[in-house]
Amino acid sequence: MPLSEHEQRLLDQIEQALYAEDPKWANTVRSSDPRSHYKRRLVKASIGFALGVVLLMVGVVAAQIWLGAAGFVVMLATCLWGLSSWKRMNGFGDTPTSRNRGRRPPRQSFMERMEERWRRRHDEN
Repeated sequence: MPLSEHEQRLLDQIEQALYAEDPKWANTVRSSDPRSHYKRRLVKASIGFALGVVLLMVGVVAAQIWLGAAGFVVMLATCLWGLSSWKRMNGFGDTPTSRNRGRRPPRQSFMERMEERWRRRHDEN
């Protein structure tokens, strides 16, 4: 939904005030690509996963079950964190309305599809 003229003017005023207050920060925010943020998160998740593998192996070799379990938990948490970053970076984590911009309409639920089939079946007869 587009912004009204009043809302657009307010947004422009806020942007100008932020730029006047801290031009270096405003330039950084304006020029940065959101995907670079998610790429950094993926690198951090990979490092965390490797750390979890090391903890797991040290726990197995040292016969410390709690250390191995902690390594597994670290591996699992960083894997989930990295997967969510990867999905957002590639556009899989977006909302349906923003993801389908210019493409096919969002998919209907199972019940809506069944109702549509039922209606078409009765319309044909």
